[in-house]
Amino acid sequence: MSEKFEKAEKIEKSEKIEKSERPEKEAVARPAFDAAHWQARLDALRAAHHVPGATLAVLVDGGIHELASGVLHRGTGVEVTTDSVFQSGSIAKIYTSTLVMRLADEGRLDLDAPVRDVLPEFETADEEATRTITTRQLLSHTGGLTCDFTYDAGRGDDCLQKYVEAARGVALDCRPGTAVSYSSLGYNVLGRIVEVLTGLTWDAALKEYLFAPLGLERSMTLPEEALAHRVAMSHLGEPGREPDPAPAWDLMPRSAGPYGRVLVSAGDVARLARMHLDGGTGPDGTRVMSAAAVEEMQRRVVDVPDKWTVSSDGWGLGWTLYNWDGVIGYGHDGAAIGQYGYLRVVPHAGVAVVLLTNGGGARELYGALFRELLGTFADVRMPDAFEPPAQPPAVDFARHVGRYERAGVVITVSERDGKPHLVYEFVDGMKDFSPPLDVALHPVAEGVYAGTGAGPSFSEGYMPVVFATLTDGTECCYIGMRVAPKAA
Repeated sequence: MSEKFEKAEKIEKSEKIEKSERPEKEAVARPAFDAAHWQARLDALRAAHHVPGATLAVLVDGGIHELASGVLHRGTGVEVTTDSVFQSGSIAKIYTSTLVMRLADEGRLDLDAPVRDVLPEFETADEEATRTITTRQLLSHTGGLTCDFTYDAGRGDDCLQKYVEAARGVALDCRPGTAVSYSSLGYNVLGRIVEVLTGLTWDAALKEYLFAPLGLERSMTLPEEALAHRVAMSHLGEPGREPDPAPAWDLMPRSAGPYGRVLVSAGDVARLARMHLDGGTGPDGTRVMSAAAVEEMQRRVVDVPDKWTVSSDGWGLGWTLYNWDGVIGYGHDGAAIGQYGYLRVVPHAGVAVVLLTNGGGARELYGALFRELLGTFADVRMPDAFEPPAQPPAVDFARHVGRYERAGVVITVSERDGKPHLVYEFVDGMKDFSPPLDVALHPVAEGVYAGTGAGPSFSEGYMPVVFATLTDGTECCYIGMRVAPKAA
């Protein structure tokens, strides 16, 4: 058993004794779950925000309540049901991190050893970083690896191996350990680590280590598996209007799996969350991972300067961490080209809420619905929507003017007509991903700006733009939870 979890076995053996000695959790005064009321709220808010279809799962008082609203496909009119399957986007990272932590739990992986100890072919553009980046850093997005490396490695079982090989030489966003920078590439490296340690594909490992023991019958990774289920179609369009079906159902390659390609029902996501709330045990008492590993995932590793893009205060090992006026929680958001998912867990109340959608104003739906649900069942007051104040604060914008760069992206910050402004450009291998985005910046606080005019790529309200300083003293700009150091 690994050093980090060497006490896990003793913890598990003494659980019954400890439980009798612990004071009872303070009771949370809350009403019973009124399915008719919440169905009406889901229906009304979904329609108001032009979301074609949505499923909702609420874990409260030990039971999971599942609701559905709208249609899977606006062209066919097929209704959403509670057993419908959606693309979960980056919520997949929680599945990958849970799988990695289970392997560490079993002593098959040292989180603090260099990735290269397990994956000799791992390589970055920085030789020193290649030698030192650890699994723990990849789990907490502190390894410096970029998010915006897109590569279709094909449909074969070797797709992750090919992806990691293709990523050799991709520039880092920042030096390892100097900042949190959201990284999909890092999670694909984690997926490849899983394959090397288990001898299985990442897809098969998920089935064996998570789906099967938790009884997740509506969770899968491959499109041919989804054919046996009612599947949501992605929808795309301008904000404030009814979106249209996307040109294709599945716009993500198989190699996106560990960071963004788990196909699930909302109820199954809630069942995974329940395992974490229950200290690592499945519904029948089967231990999936130790209580120590579950706790380790929720422990804060790093604070997050951009506290608005995914509403987070910090990051653990996989989990996004929240502090709602002293109420602690964890969860994750997901986006998969026209499908959006949200997971929030409040451990003190034993509550988890999952929303999966297939387009439209999903973030507005999430904000309105979760404020009501978490306020009712977990005494949580979620922050208001991110926007500039009515009276703009006085800020020192001149210090931020300059050019910021990360792999595939250049951000030029300047004053235009005497007002703060930036241009967001994709370059090099990503130059055809999107035209340059012209963004007007409105001050929110010192170093924090609300961006407008970015177009449909940032359609959900204002785009947070945050200026910060890395631990090595380098100035940087955060957009979309990715860090771009100042280059000039």
